[in-house]
Amino acid sequence: MREHLDGSVIPTDLDMPAQPLRRAEHYTGQPGAVAEARAFGGMFLRQLRSEWCAAVDERAAGDVLLVVSELVTNAQRHSHGPCVLELEGTDTCVTVTVYDSSAALPRRLPRDPGRVGGHGLEIVHELAVRVTVERVPVGKRVTAVVPLPR
Repeated sequence: MREHLDGSVIPTDLDMPAQPLRRAEHYTGQPGAVAEARAFGGMFLRQLRSEWCAAVDERAAGDVLLVVSELVTNAQRHSHGPCVLELEGTDTCVTVTVYDSSAALPRRLPRDPGRVGGHGLEIVHELAVRVTVERVPVGKRVTAVVPLPR
């Protein structure tokens, strides 16, 4: 990292960490897990800003935290048990992955402005550049890649 006389810090490619920032948290399915997951996501984004010099503006942070909220809410609501939230980030994107114990794959419902609820996966698809859902030995994994501004 280069420091200039005016105090500004300019990151160089050599200053970037070699590995993405990775953090994970386990939730038991108790009330309050979604708020805890959002707080965990906020701490992750602050660390990503400082370690990766990632340009996480308010909009990008809001997008990442909304994806975290929606995926953890879906895991809580549909698996009725514990889930694991994994976050991985670089200066270009944040990958949000949620594992839960239900083998039932989520369905993206067709757009319906009159429907109350059931828009979570639709929101995730709008905010992410890629969404994957797959079964794993203990249930399923839902992954969403959220881009960061350049």
